[in-house]
Amino acid sequence: MITNDINNILQKYYHWLQDKTNIKQIDSDWVEITTPYLDRHNDCLQIYVQKKDNTYILTDDGNIINDLINSGCELTNPKRKKILNTTLAGFGIQLLDNTLTVQATADDFAPKKHNLIQAMLAIDDMFYLATPHVTNLFFEDVTNWFDMVNIRYTPKIKLSGTSGFDHQFDFIIPKSNKENERIVQVISNPNKDNAETLVFKWIDTQKERQEGTELFALLNDAKVVPSAVVAALKNYNLNPVFWSKRNQIQSKLVT
Repeated sequence: MITNDINNILQKYYHWLQDKTNIKQIDSDWVEITTPYLDRHNDCLQIYVQKKDNTYILTDDGNIINDLINSGCELTNPKRKKILNTTLAGFGIQLLDNTLTVQATADDFAPKKHNLIQAMLAIDDMFYLATPHVTNLFFEDVTNWFDMVNIRYTPKIKLSGTSGFDHQFDFIIPKSNKENERIVQVISNPNKDNAETLVFKWIDTQKERQEGTELFALLNDAKVVPSAVVAALKNYNLNPVFWSKRNQIQSKLVT
């Protein structure tokens, strides 16, 4: 019967989960649980448990949120906040100082632990589920940063190329008495195809712009950016800049 097959499969899953879960006492108060579930870096998710009286505190120790922030995924964007809060509410998880936390008793420890792990996976992955969604979020992140540091710009501008075709660029910053005209293009998913597309747009447009115009490509480095992408952009005199290192060009864009 199919129910027997499913029961056997479930039993194998339970055994796998038990075999691949490691428990380690890290100090007098905290226990580290290493699970077989993988994050976007292919590292095993780890949670930490502390017992207080008859209550257990389960936490990720801030690993998920801090990793996203350090990778350039800002959580100040209103849409990101909404997604994050919806995810937390759905799994019954609290966010305290960038730490995912839930309290459990001996009776509900298993489902609370499961919910914490599922929340960690969902939050870790939620920015990469749909490319158009990621693109809009990253563009808004860049816009918010421009506004915050007082970079003057015109967004979504079309420029004519030598070929006669128009090309849309994300931002143009007009010439000042200190800097030449600057064009900024946002690349939310830096890969070979996107790099080649930008290079063509730049080659076709460059001769039609003011002498000394520069193009900056802001690369979303939430995931590892292939070195070939950076090299290709540099080879055609573009300025690739990792989002996590955007402050290095702030003074160049503000003036």
